[in-house]
Amino acid sequence: MNRKQFLWLMLVVVLLGGAGLALFWQDITLYRDSGAKIGARLMPELKISDVAKLRLQDAGQEVTLALKDKVWRVEQRGGYPADFAEISGLILKLLDVKVVQTETVGASLHPRLNLLAPDKAAKGAKEGTGTLMELSDASGKVLVSLVLGKVSLKKDPMNPLPNAKDGVPAGRHVLVAGRGDSVAVVSDPLEKAVAAPGAWVAKDFFKADRIRSLQLAGEGVSPWKISRDEEWGQWKFASGGGTLHPSAAVTATNALGSLAFSDVVIDDKVDNDRAGKEKAAVLTAETFDNLTYTVKLAPLANGDFVLRYTVAGTPPKTRKPEADGKNAEKPEDAAKRDKEFADNLQRLEARVLLEQARSQWAYVLPGKMAAPLLMKREQMAVPGR
Repeated sequence: MNRKQFLWLMLVVVLLGGAGLALFWQDITLYRDSGAKIGARLMPELKISDVAKLRLQDAGQEVTLALKDKVWRVEQRGGYPADFAEISGLILKLLDVKVVQTETVGASLHPRLNLLAPDKAAKGAKEGTGTLMELSDASGKVLVSLVLGKVSLKKDPMNPLPNAKDGVPAGRHVLVAGRGDSVAVVSDPLEKAVAAPGAWVAKDFFKADRIRSLQLAGEGVSPWKISRDEEWGQWKFASGGGTLHPSAAVTATNALGSLAFSDVVIDDKVDNDRAGKEKAAVLTAETFDNLTYTVKLAPLANGDFVLRYTVAGTPPKTRKPEADGKNAEKPEDAAKRDKEFADNLQRLEARVLLEQARSQWAYVLPGKMAAPLLMKREQMAVPGR
């Protein structure tokens, strides 16, 4: 090799080395700018106090959760109150989630990791599409925009559940807007980040307890009415023949006191088309607290029901003194019972106010929840009596 060839060879080495060094520093710059350092938080700049709106969108649906008048509400459910615990839990997870892996993935490969943004996917296409998650402040400015993609699984040989044979959710691929093609795998699957509006409504419901009488009426049902004279007294049919089976009464009254809905109905026209109000079964419950709950159940084609309810009446403001055997209450016992009554009354009045406020909406009640309330009279009677 002569001197000229040697110099050309050294020049090539320098050029290749310089290009490699430039690419290296470019990668380092992108890595630093993305904030996606291994072991670091994914969103170190995000402050929970700034978040006033959360929007989630996937290939089939969308939900917007907005803070209005200090109450989180579900816009797609007519402003129905949202579950604050679920919202805050998801945002806190997003604040704390750690980066466990980073990689550069070109846009053409995003569908392989379910990182294709819903607005960029073909209409109705679900394959390869992720869940868009946007957090905004009170002015509407987007603070964070990211796409949640494929869930990563971790083998757990100690987990006996059949659905864990391929592994349990342990992380998720995430593409954060403004960080180029840098894809992070985070330490939490963020499974609560779903775009279904019904998943975010507050699930607390009315609670008809201390029931004195319960009546079923309406078209297409077997009508009955049961009642008792005292709170711990024996249930009986209020009219007609037959002997009421005690377990049937307990089943019906317990069911009314522990209902749970699956979604909120906001399209009244669709509701009327699917479940005519004239076909609704009507349950009327009178309680020892002087409250009357009227519940209407209209059947849907899928076996569920549309539920509407009203609450009327006013709880008694004073306590009826109790007797200890043949003697009147002792002063110290009366004072204790008066305080307990006042505390219970305060809680009951607050609960009734909330129930009355929520009665303006209609609800989807799963069929299995309604079944104990729609028993036929013959099912509730003791056979042969």
